Amino acid sequence: MRTISLLPLLFLATPALAGTFTAPQGCKAFLTVQSRGCIVSHFYTCEADPKGNQWRADYDDQGQFYLSMIDSETQWLESYEIDSTGAAPTTKETLDPSPADAANFTGLVATGLDTFDFHLTKDNGEHTHVVGFDKLTGKTATIDGVTLQLTQYEYTQTDDKGTVLRHSKGNEFISQEWRTFFSGHSEWEAKDGTWTTMEGAPISFIKPGSPGFDATKPLFECNAQSAALPMTLISLKDNAP
Repeated sequence: MRTISLLPLLFLATPALAGTFTAPQGCKAFLTVQSRGCIVSHFYTCEADPKGNQWRADYDDQGQFYLSMIDSETQWLESYEIDSTGAAPTTKETLDPSPADAANFTGLVATGLDTFDFHLTKDNGEHTHVVGFDKLTGKTATIDGVTLQLTQYEYTQTDDKGTVLRHSKGNEFISQEWRTFFSGHSEWEAKDGTWTTMEGAPISFIKPGSPGFDATKPLFECNAQSAALPMTLISLKDNAP
């Protein structure tokens, strides 16, 4: 999220070899996550960034389609929407300065609720306003040996005229160790008032040195057969004493 020109291309993490993710120079990958919905994500940090900032590069079965950076409080600092076919230019979006209510991961963990209210600007001049909340549900999930906390969220994104561009609600997972969110069950409202559901929960967490750590090929739900992946892989537990 900043400005256009050719600058974004310098920041895009691309596979050096077919099917292999390589973080940009001066950066180090620390996690690969294979998720439902035919998505694999690579998380990395860069020496030149402020402490606590981290990047996430998302791939589907066509290639990389998204890149984003958050800070230690999970503010959406910068993101790129990428057309893996090259038919459309990369679109960059940045967080506007001085948000009215900045995202606060520390507050979410401490109190169980975090509200947010901020503005974003794309390099094509488009400005949007995002308002919403994240709330801990009190439940945890252990996925591939990693214990995560389940959240409930809802947000609305509008343009300069107040027209609703996106309205979404659902559940996500947070990791206090990695200070980030992972997708879960989400619902998206269309302009006609109908809702579409999506499932993006993580299935496997792969650390450096383990097989599949830098793979850019997603493994789950990339065809009709794998779409029947049993949700018994995710077990929710009440976190209350």
